[in-house]
Amino acid sequence: MDKIQDCGSCDPGSIPGGNAHKIFMITLLDKAENISPIAKKLSSKLKKIGIETIEDLIFYYPFRYDDFSQIKQIKDLIPGDMVTISGRVDLIQNRRSPRQRKNITEAIISDKSDSIKVIWFNQPYLTKNIRQGENIYLSGKVNADYNTLQMISPEYEKVKNFTSNTACLAPVYHLTAGITNKQIRFLIRSVLPLAVNIIDWLPLKIKLDLRFMDLSQALRQVHFPENKVKLNSASIRLKFNELFLAQLQTFIIRDKIKNSLAEKVEFKENEIKSFVSSLPFKLTDDQKKSAWAVLKDTQKSYPMNRLIEGEVGSGKTVVAAIAILNTVLNKKQSAYMAPTEILAKQHFKSLQELYKNFEIQIGLFTRTEQKICSEKKKIKKNDFIKKIKNGEVDIVVGTHSLIQEKVDFKNLCLAIIDEQHRFGVEQRKSLKEKSGNKKTVPHFLSMTATPIPRTLHLALYGDLDLSIIKEMPKGRKKVITKIIEPIEREKTYNFIRNQINQGRQVFVVCPLINESDKLGVKSVKEEYEKLSKKIFLDFKIGVIHGKLRTKEKEKIMSDFLTNKIKILVATSIVEVGVDVANASIMIIEGAERFGLAQLHQFRGRVGRSDFQSYCFLFNENLSEKTQERLEALVKCNDGFELAKIDLEFRGYGEIYGKIQSGISEFKIATLFDYKIIEKAKVSAEYILNLDLTLNKFSELKKKMDELNKNVHLE
Repeated sequence: MDKIQDCGSCDPGSIPGGNAHKIFMITLLDKAENISPIAKKLSSKLKKIGIETIEDLIFYYPFRYDDFSQIKQIKDLIPGDMVTISGRVDLIQNRRSPRQRKNITEAIISDKSDSIKVIWFNQPYLTKNIRQGENIYLSGKVNADYNTLQMISPEYEKVKNFTSNTACLAPVYHLTAGITNKQIRFLIRSVLPLAVNIIDWLPLKIKLDLRFMDLSQALRQVHFPENKVKLNSASIRLKFNELFLAQLQTFIIRDKIKNSLAEKVEFKENEIKSFVSSLPFKLTDDQKKSAWAVLKDTQKSYPMNRLIEGEVGSGKTVVAAIAILNTVLNKKQSAYMAPTEILAKQHFKSLQELYKNFEIQIGLFTRTEQKICSEKKKIKKNDFIKKIKNGEVDIVVGTHSLIQEKVDFKNLCLAIIDEQHRFGVEQRKSLKEKSGNKKTVPHFLSMTATPIPRTLHLALYGDLDLSIIKEMPKGRKKVITKIIEPIEREKTYNFIRNQINQGRQVFVVCPLINESDKLGVKSVKEEYEKLSKKIFLDFKIGVIHGKLRTKEKEKIMSDFLTNKIKILVATSIVEVGVDVANASIMIIEGAERFGLAQLHQFRGRVGRSDFQSYCFLFNENLSEKTQERLEALVKCNDGFELAKIDLEFRGYGEIYGKIQSGISEFKIATLFDYKIIEKAKVSAEYILNLDLTLNKFSELKKKMDELNKNVHLE
């Protein structure tokens, strides 16, 4: 057991509900709620941000820092400054505001140069924590009120040797409602001495060659840096850790793939060229290059493992269709897996149209529906499964059901996953294992429209070869994107009404209103009520969300596709793959609640024909930062560039969510740490060249085993 004493960083009442630290015994694996009474009180909120143990708390990194390290004299303060001052408390008292009856704590703080008024709202306990005559630090923004300077709700600490909230580089953490940065700092500071017990698993030679600080020192400096130089060194060390582990995992996956066998798929040149020439459009150069790369890969005796990254509407499906046709012409089966039933059915119909001149059996397999294109009668699930196993179905398009049900193939040679980032390693592995041949595994093609910079590919998908389709089909017009402020709504609605009268259709996407409404049903229903009863009384409006039954969704989408429904109000269920050429307007309510990458996906649902299309961002948040972020979407149509911008604004996790199962989660590294990624790649190759089993690096092997406990690498 490890002994923790009073951290000395906080006074007993500096946190509401907190008490002075007691000497207690605690370990890294103990629950965070055992730290103190305040931790116990906050335990449910800590779990919401992924903190359950002491170790979780230590590895909960700040995402930025407020620089309060320079102390200013009061006489030098300027309105708008973010500063730290140090002064004596001349007066502190509570009073009630006459109108709202709020509790206001007022203080006068002075130093040798001048004095300043300080105000806190609804914190009456401060008069017990801060006493007249004491010396304190205050950090925050300087405001001007009737030409008099004041500070409103600044961070405060009593003058002592160590500060964690003021007079320092103050860490700022991602939070949830009901928890503050001051509380998180207090808890982390309490347990940070335990960082010395965390095993530094990075091989010594790499640490020496790259001149890295020890892990425990890096953890201390990343939370409470002594200066910017040490913070930078700590940040590089911790980023390297994450990127190095990710590189090791991808290299191990790649090695396993290279040692696997796959069936060679002969290139049916004449038939494929004939198919391409029969298409009602001309392939772009990027499509041709991607298709050729896939066809060459499948001619090899080891499995293809390729990712096609393509802008929304760039034509990835046609590239997949070429690969599927070549496989079927070799009398082998293909599987095409999509994340939603709507998208699976769309692919099913698209392939039927593309292959109308070929005698190919295409099947659809979802949770609620199984059908074969050549059979008009409904087919029972068990009968369909038998036909797949007997090789009577050439192509099976489906959802997760393909891997969840007892579906086996006779000779699955090509497995394709659309929107690859939505499927974890384990799900992809399950699809591969259904090949029907124990000696070989299928060739694997994954596709995504989520912008993935090359550095992310290098860091996370080192096992995948990469093709990028950036060129858009000819004739497509750039979608005009505009931010719509509240005062502009009426004018915008009139414009939309005019577009509908010209025959066009409209998507309206709504965000989640609160955590309890996971599927966004509440916001969709409210928007439908508003539009149908107050705004567009003369147009048919449909609603679609995740709680609707499959048949209801199908009917609504069918009516929208046939222009019976003019306006479709939806949740993010329409984010991927929905293709309605006649839809020319995308309205996004609460646009500030979505990331740029997701907004870019929504925008990609329109602009799929020769009509001029529009994306209207209805924004309720008028903050400067929100406006700046949404302006980036207005100016930029490049998904890669938008991903980079969004990262700078929102942080890695908020763009991509948790990294898929199979790759260690990034908490501090980003997609754009180019130099660190390259160093991690070189170091991972060096270690694996010395010992692919990692037996010579016992601590590193333990770390990798720990990461892979709940993960089965492909």
